[in-house]
Amino acid sequence: MSERSTKATLEYPVRIGPAEFANPYFAASGCFGYGLEYTEFIPPHELGAVVTKTVTPLPRQGNPVPRLQETPAGLLNSIGLQNVGIEAYLRDKLRPLLAAGGVPFVSISAATLDEYARMAETLAQHAEIPAVEVNLGCPNVDEGGDRDAAEARAVERFTRTVKERLPDKAVAIKLTPNVTDIVLLARAAEQGGADAVVAINTLAGMDIDLERGRPTFERVRAGLSGPAIFPVALLKVWEIAASVRIPVIAVGGVATAADVLKFFMAGAKAVQLGTVLFSNYALLEEVRAGVRAFVEKRGLQHPHELCLDHVPENAEGGAQWTPIG
Repeated sequence: MSERSTKATLEYPVRIGPAEFANPYFAASGCFGYGLEYTEFIPPHELGAVVTKTVTPLPRQGNPVPRLQETPAGLLNSIGLQNVGIEAYLRDKLRPLLAAGGVPFVSISAATLDEYARMAETLAQHAEIPAVEVNLGCPNVDEGGDRDAAEARAVERFTRTVKERLPDKAVAIKLTPNVTDIVLLARAAEQGGADAVVAINTLAGMDIDLERGRPTFERVRAGLSGPAIFPVALLKVWEIAASVRIPVIAVGGVATAADVLKFFMAGAKAVQLGTVLFSNYALLEEVRAGVRAFVEKRGLQHPHELCLDHVPENAEGGAQWTPIG
């Protein structure tokens, strides 16, 4: 590839902690592979960042098939974090993405605090990685996942463990929506030192195979993504943005440029494009053009100026927890 073809597309740059991204349009974890699988349709350099398929301390085979089931307005998945493991990712997957001009936002998941610590220490040795997403919201694994990260003190503890080892990288905490109060978790991540929070992950759901007379997925529980969850994601982004002072990276159900604009109005600083990429390869181009036209029509310089007036609340508002440190 020529230098021109791999230069990051600069449009509405955004800063998250110590990292700056050329634009606020990111690929969502799990929907863009390790960064090159969609090159024919979306060159990685056109995205502000590629949030990688989540990697774990060791390789994972994932859950038994079937793993995917379409719904009327979305997709149920029970992949189970199948991945090559962090060592193979760094050895075999990272360099090709960098060579293609992609900006790696590495998604990690682990079952224990010690595993998160070791993964963070490994990533700290790679200056070419500007950002890490800590996936605390996956509903499709038995160890770790959303049920182990549904308590504020645990979120704070995981966050602090990773951020202390990655002071020079942007650390974003991906939260589970399968809780009573996601705002409480966002505040815990902020207290733990997160540079941003990512909201939302998939909503827990299931399906039943009528012919077999049993749940579609062996684990029964799966994660729902796609347009069906957009209104839920929009509300959660709005609530979180009104309650924390760190950036919110929005994800969940984006299907149009209008959806992205609504996320910006709700307070998001960046937006991840996910499930709809499976059916609409031109989404990034449509989003970029639609946001640009909307912003320019209103005489603004940046989509962040669209944010509606819901200033972060003071620490006295909402549910509380006792910080660890």
